[in-house]
Amino acid sequence: MLANVKQLFSGSLKRNLTVTASSLIAFSATTGFAGYQITKEDVTLTANGKKQELRTHAKTVKEVLKEQHIQPRPEDYVYPSMDTPVTDDLNIVWEASRQITLTVNGKQKEIWTTAKTVKDLLAAQNITVKQQDKVSPSLDAKIRKGMQVMFEKAFPVKLNVGGKQQQVWATSTTVADFLKQHKIQLGELDRVEPSLHEKVKENMIVKVIKVQKVTDVVEEPVNFAVVTRKDAKLPRGEQRIISPGEKGLVSKQYEVVLENGKEVSRKLIKTETIKQSKDRIVAIGTKAPQYRSTHVVSRGNQEVARELYVTATAYTAYCEGCSGRTRTGINLRANPHMKVIAVDPRIIPLGSKVYVEGYGYAIAADTGSAINGYKIDVFFPEKSTAFRWGVKRVKVRVIQ
Repeated sequence: MLANVKQLFSGSLKRNLTVTASSLIAFSATTGFAGYQITKEDVTLTANGKKQELRTHAKTVKEVLKEQHIQPRPEDYVYPSMDTPVTDDLNIVWEASRQITLTVNGKQKEIWTTAKTVKDLLAAQNITVKQQDKVSPSLDAKIRKGMQVMFEKAFPVKLNVGGKQQQVWATSTTVADFLKQHKIQLGELDRVEPSLHEKVKENMIVKVIKVQKVTDVVEEPVNFAVVTRKDAKLPRGEQRIISPGEKGLVSKQYEVVLENGKEVSRKLIKTETIKQSKDRIVAIGTKAPQYRSTHVVSRGNQEVARELYVTATAYTAYCEGCSGRTRTGINLRANPHMKVIAVDPRIIPLGSKVYVEGYGYAIAADTGSAINGYKIDVFFPEKSTAFRWGVKRVKVRVIQ
């Protein structure tokens, strides 16, 4: 009995000791885990806009990100810096950069950026954008991975349309696209300098010559022809108009080319007669001149005079080709009131004193290349008087 009691006591004691040891180990483990958790720091991490609360034993921001399997690129946004010590309630922000293609004035490069919009991207690249510059896509477009962004800086160009010039802005493009951008519509015949396929360059002058073809109809008079007929009944040299003649009228149609409103060429394409002209018919006398000798008696002396009919015209000392001096040396410019006639010396000898019907007494003191045969030229000091004289058939009396 006593042995049974001892055995029972011995077994009970062993069990209690085992339970106690296990409890101590469990308590110790629980106490250690709780202590480990208690020593962690509370951190807020915002990764690409997503916020999460963390408890960590990481010493630096870099270690926090590593725990979250985040390996930032140099271009990524990390705040605070990677080597910042972790403290309780620390706020960490990480934003991954995105790779895009940026083309600036034709030069292309790949970059990583955390910019939100195209405007932010260009500002980060120290690119100032003016109103005239070309940006694609628009400045407020959101940046996406793999996006292509293009920037072209505008430069001044002179645009001359129809002769009117102005300064405008352009980016690198062809002349054709440049004109479209400025809403310039070309006519079928218009010319462009330089050609449409050429590239627009800074300070270039782009000319649009406006070309038009128009039709111009002009009515023009047609002079009549002069037909002469010999008439034996008229004295030689005398003319008589039988029919005055009448001018005709034609319509001429021209193709006219205008450049910037100015005529540059004119081509006759059609002629139409509206009214026929009528010839002027003139009778030319062929009858030989008649003259007779008379006797003029003066103070008992007998003087012989010869009378003849001639065609008389008029001239002045300042006519074309005239020297102002007669064949016999008289200075008509110095003696404007002298009565002088030019003659053919074979008909009326130079130096003769004559009486010309309608002109008066004069001296035959001059000759002329056109004064041949029964023709004379009477001198007048004024051109208007000579014009009024015109052409006359007169009688001349040569006083011997």
